[in-house]
Amino acid sequence: MTILIPSYEPDNRLLELIVQLKATGNHDIVVVDDGSGERYRHIFEKTAEYGCKVLTHAINLGKGRALKTGFQYMLETGQRASIICADSDGQHLPEDIMRIAEAVEKHPRQIVLGSRRFTGKVPLRSRFGNSATRMVYSFTTGTSLHDTQTGLRGFSPDMLDWLCRIPGDRFEYEMNMLLEAQPEGYHLLEIPIDTVYLDDNKSSHFRPVADSMSVYMPIVKFSCSSLFAALVDYLLLFLVHLLTSSLLLSVVAARLTSSIINYSMNRKFVFAEGDGAQSKVQRSLPRYFSLVLLILALNYGLLYMLHDRLSIALLPAKLLTESILFVLSYWAQRKFVY
Repeated sequence: MTILIPSYEPDNRLLELIVQLKATGNHDIVVVDDGSGERYRHIFEKTAEYGCKVLTHAINLGKGRALKTGFQYMLETGQRASIICADSDGQHLPEDIMRIAEAVEKHPRQIVLGSRRFTGKVPLRSRFGNSATRMVYSFTTGTSLHDTQTGLRGFSPDMLDWLCRIPGDRFEYEMNMLLEAQPEGYHLLEIPIDTVYLDDNKSSHFRPVADSMSVYMPIVKFSCSSLFAALVDYLLLFLVHLLTSSLLLSVVAARLTSSIINYSMNRKFVFAEGDGAQSKVQRSLPRYFSLVLLILALNYGLLYMLHDRLSIALLPAKLLTESILFVLSYWAQRKFVY
């Protein structure tokens, strides 16, 4: 087993954790100094004296980049044992780290998450932040997790190449990992751990505004893409309906045109393809347009019911229909298409 610890401006709790981990066995420990600077050099020198491999960034690049630096090092050195990621601020107890390691051995090719239950005295920022990202993740994937922000995670060594390719350099990297795991065939396993916050979590380097925006950016980009496609859809719907007076023809023409635009934008900007884009297009394209046919049928059915049967004006009927289908479309694209 190798324990990977990304660290930025640590205190003596990093050294205490290393001593405690060494007491549990002769584990390999890789620590990434994410540009902490001269002021913290003595801590990393001590870390190296304790027998840890220390990798150093010249400047601060973010937690995601620090993790990928560690993963790349293991990939290049032929890592064969399981990998456990832990934070350097004392929030992860050695016994919990060992429990995650045991779970990885029993459940290969699964991402094992040390899941906090947020009981007892938990800082409001941490409680609110995890609740928000938990809801975003559930909406995005259709899968519920107790703790989407945990830094205590375990992996099989055959995941290293994929872990190096996940986009994101800061805290969004850990969310992107969860978003991309199941489409790649990796299941998520939660193991309950203790919730530990020291000094009201003052050591956290999470930036509430900037890092929250990067975590939620997939939702924001999807909303913008959907809004643009919806404008095209609305304009064509009213134009074709004005020219033909046929609701069915209007819905079909508008939906097919806007769907082509929406697919192109989502594939390029929202659900990034990365490596192997051509094969992923071949896989996602038929799935997407199968979804389009379903949405098209639901779109016409809801519009017919609201506009023709209930005599609601076309504009409010369309707005209500699209609001309902937006949620369904995002969930289906994230879970089944890309």
